[in-house]
Amino acid sequence: MPDPVLRGDLSRVRPGAAGGCRRRGRAPGGTGLPGGGSPGHVFPRPAPRPARLRDRGEPARGNRRARRGPRGGIVKRTRLDPRPDSTLFESGGPDREGFRLPPLDVPPCDLPERDPDRFRPDIEGFPRLSEVEVVRHYTRLSKRNFGIDDGLYPLGSCSMKHNPKIGEEIAREEGFRDVHPLQPGSTVQGCLQLQWELERYLAEITGMAGFTLQPSAGAQGEFAGLLIVRARQRDRGENRSVVLIPDSAHGTNPASARLAGYRVEEIPSDSRGCIDPDRLRRRLGADVAALMLTNPNTLGIFETGIEAICAEVHACGGLVYCDGANLNAVVGISRPGDAGIDILHVNLHKTFSTPHGGGGPGAGPLGVTEDLLPYLPVPRVVREGDRFRLDSDRPRSIGRLHAFYGNFLVTLRAWAYVLANGPEGLRRVAEGAVLNANYLRALLEEDYAVAFPTRSLHEVVFSDRKLEATGVRTLDVAKRLIDYGFHPPTIYFPLIVRGAMMVEPTETETVQELEAFAAALRQIAAEARRDPERVRTAPHTAPVGRLDETGAARRPVLRWPGRG
Repeated sequence: MPDPVLRGDLSRVRPGAAGGCRRRGRAPGGTGLPGGGSPGHVFPRPAPRPARLRDRGEPARGNRRARRGPRGGIVKRTRLDPRPDSTLFESGGPDREGFRLPPLDVPPCDLPERDPDRFRPDIEGFPRLSEVEVVRHYTRLSKRNFGIDDGLYPLGSCSMKHNPKIGEEIAREEGFRDVHPLQPGSTVQGCLQLQWELERYLAEITGMAGFTLQPSAGAQGEFAGLLIVRARQRDRGENRSVVLIPDSAHGTNPASARLAGYRVEEIPSDSRGCIDPDRLRRRLGADVAALMLTNPNTLGIFETGIEAICAEVHACGGLVYCDGANLNAVVGISRPGDAGIDILHVNLHKTFSTPHGGGGPGAGPLGVTEDLLPYLPVPRVVREGDRFRLDSDRPRSIGRLHAFYGNFLVTLRAWAYVLANGPEGLRRVAEGAVLNANYLRALLEEDYAVAFPTRSLHEVVFSDRKLEATGVRTLDVAKRLIDYGFHPPTIYFPLIVRGAMMVEPTETETVQELEAFAAALRQIAAEARRDPERVRTAPHTAPVGRLDETGAARRPVLRWPGRG
């Protein structure tokens, strides 16, 4: 029998396999969640399908082809490009031209002769290409790429959800698209009002006293928050030098703390996957400036003792910083500020569904408690009657983060997303994210070990422990998923889980897509037991196989060496 990956080019799991996922994935108790029983308020039951969906095909049933019964198996979703790979340096010819300069309408001038230091000699072997060659080269490459509009993008701790197209439409409105940051405030009143409103929406959603939209990324929000911690210490005459960070934290957390001048000390997780409260309590002291945590954490687990943790840190004079990267799990349900969080950044490119990836632009708005408002970066958007202006007269502010006021078109999309969903819609976002993650957990926990027994929220961390006897590792599973047309999940993170596979489906994925993804992973687990070599040598359908990623990082080739 031929390899199931090569049987065809369909885009879904066959009906039998998908149905099998649904049947095998349900846990005792009928909830579809591990362990059955009655789920808590963060773990909603799926609503019954409305009659208009359940029975929509009934009138035409006699004229439709009957659906075949279960057939099982999985088919790939990847199209192969038979063309050999080549770089642009390997293409082209000496007599080709892909550009045309406009007619010269100023006196001619030999610029290289007038200012030779500003010009470099011709690059040896630099390609001359026609427009057709350039267009076809990049079009072929684009078809090999994968994005959220292609399918499930299960990167854990990234919230790779669908980006609503209405947000793109609004961002292209002339009144938003064509403004300039140096325009007088009187000509951009609508833009300033939008920023002012979004700050208040975020404050209400998170329970913080106020926000700035300036940070252009989550890590920049972290850095700004830690500068606020340092400014507060300065005003209080304190000399605190340590930031405590859990061992499951994002890598940007310790990096931001070091950049802000702090020494980082790690707090271990306990058997639940949460911060070990005893170890934290023993370490708190007069030298601790802040505890920097993520809640839910990067294991997808909610820190149930968060109020007690905040109280103990406050008792020793420190602050609690919350990395809001995983806010998608609790938005509309739980407000970090109500638990005692002092400083929080929010990733608009995660929870609030602005475009994500490709290096940006992102946005990491920063929220603080009432007593920390004077330290927020300038300028601040203020309202005076029915007018808005930028105010930089804040003597205790940490200053500017960059030249202008954040990535406006990103915050615009988030503003539209909040208004479109409203309070109830945002709550349903979190409920859907939690339900989807737990459904995947139920479908996969028979074949892949769950890192911690604690119930998951928006993401699940598996490990390759159940595959150890086959010699197949997490990396092999991720590479084999490419053959099935799926983007791999986050792997080998969090670092405290050996062979980690972190999966976050978000709320925007359908049951069918989740079941297709789970069926592919179960098929790979079966292959690992039956034919491990095939998994260990994957991918087999991609233009390139395994790369020496370590060698590329240690010995990067950043310039084409030229033709010999």
